[in-house]
Amino acid sequence: MDWESFAEQMAVMARDLLAQESVDSTLDRITECAVEIVEGCDAAGILVLHGRRVETLAPTDGLVVRSDQLQEKTGEGPCFDAALRSEPAYRIKDLAEPQEKWPEYGRRAHELGIGSMMGFLLYTREEELGSLNLYSRSTGTFTKGSETAGWLLASHAAVAFSSARTADQLQQALSTRHTIGEAMGILMERLKIGEDDAFNVLRRVSQERNIKLRDIARQVCESGGLD
Repeated sequence: MDWESFAEQMAVMARDLLAQESVDSTLDRITECAVEIVEGCDAAGILVLHGRRVETLAPTDGLVVRSDQLQEKTGEGPCFDAALRSEPAYRIKDLAEPQEKWPEYGRRAHELGIGSMMGFLLYTREEELGSLNLYSRSTGTFTKGSETAGWLLASHAAVAFSSARTADQLQQALSTRHTIGEAMGILMERLKIGEDDAFNVLRRVSQERNIKLRDIARQVCESGGLD
């Protein structure tokens, strides 16, 4: 691997990731970069593990989705190991060979057309894990150099993802605050009440109906009142 060229690619990628405008676009760019930058990578995706339930984000190929679904179905696989054993990375050289850790997944993953795999932990939060997973259709493709490149990519990706998620959460919070304020204004006008009373009405209805406050506020804005 030409490490000087790779370093230049990483610098461009880091700027590119931080320039993305949403969480979804950041995730898409992360997996696209994996295929572009990591030698031997044919496909990439981000697996999010909620307990034992799997969610696939930003897959570059249907192979990624099928692999994630297989791990959920068999209840085993490298991503499950990363969650349960807090293993930050893995590299499987040849899925044509029996996999002692994940015998069922290993056999069926090879049947899907996966030759080798690597994965890197992006984050852990309570019962949730996110990992960047790289796939090759050939065996023995990923080397120690590929793993180092994957580590560097995952490190940049984790920072960019965290930044994008924080910005997205802030935008959602601002949007929610605006919606609640608009709903309060509608109630104040229709019910001839003050600001505090309008907020208390929203909160009471939210509790009675077991619906989030922002959703009640959205309903008020859309219908012009409380149905």
